[in-house]
Amino acid sequence: MQEPRKDVSLRPPTGTIHVILVALGRTGSFPSRVLSVARLSAEDREREFKMSIKGSSLILGFSDEDKRGTIQPHDDALVVTLRIRGFDVRRVLVDPGSVVEVMYPDLYKGLNLRPEDLTAYDSPLISFKGKTVVPKGQIRLPIQTRLEVVEVDFIVVDAYSPYTAIVARPWIHALEVISSTLHQKVKYPSGGQVEEIRGDQAMARQCMVAAISRQSNAESLVGSELPPQEKEELVGFLRRNVDVFAWDAYDAPGVNPSLICHYLNVNPSFIPKKQPLRRPSKEHASAVRDEVTKLKKEGAIKEVFYPECLANTVVVRKKTGKWQVCVDFTDLNKACPKDPFPLP
Repeated sequence: MQEPRKDVSLRPPTGTIHVILVALGRTGSFPSRVLSVARLSAEDREREFKMSIKGSSLILGFSDEDKRGTIQPHDDALVVTLRIRGFDVRRVLVDPGSVVEVMYPDLYKGLNLRPEDLTAYDSPLISFKGKTVVPKGQIRLPIQTRLEVVEVDFIVVDAYSPYTAIVARPWIHALEVISSTLHQKVKYPSGGQVEEIRGDQAMARQCMVAAISRQSNAESLVGSELPPQEKEELVGFLRRNVDVFAWDAYDAPGVNPSLICHYLNVNPSFIPKKQPLRRPSKEHASAVRDEVTKLKKEGAIKEVFYPECLANTVVVRKKTGKWQVCVDFTDLNKACPKDPFPLP
């Protein structure tokens, strides 16, 4: 990461990069239908030269005045347009919680970059769903905001995202940015005044809808005997909050114990029991091995060594024909007679 440099030329952008969000199944497998590059018109270029945001002081902060023009209340992410490598790139997520800038393949291609432009990046990343993602590589590109230009190391990730890119703490700190999702703004000092970048709530909500639509195969069961109004309210609530549900064990691995932690109410008078080993069939053993490998990779479980307390696995076939791997916690449940959360 470099210190921001001044670019007094203020050249117009090379083009504008959009992500076109459409219904699933309509884009086929052609990346060109997901991302397009368009030239700015002469009128847009002239307006770009004249745009400037006035700041009264170098005290960076937010007030109720900054809420004007936004939809309140809201829980929208902060999504902005930034000029990256000469292109106005839309749908860029500002994420102070991330430690690396991320770029997705469609944007990489839209910037006319080639695979050989990438340098090696060996450290894996953890995706939003907690899955390990191996980056394709990294590349350093300039991000221009008015007169300030910051060189940023983008990690190129081959994974789905409704965003074209994510800017994180390295860019935020280099530009001395403060951001507010509530006020939908980014502010930073430049040339003795405070400059700002406004977020696009409509764009943020389109990104959220696109992300939720990826869960189209997930189903929730609602009681058929609910009153119509209550049923409608419940379905609406589930749809609005579909992104917070963990649909399987791989959606929420490694939950921080400081957030939530369940302790077993074990009776201290019970002696740890080691169940006799049950020899599984080859088919069952293969299913257990595959499940354990996936859970270990996701960080949901880890290997421990205490032979004084062991439980056997139980493998049952689902209606779908796939194997479900359970653990025989019969003895452990007996040791926790008053536990309101018995283990399956």
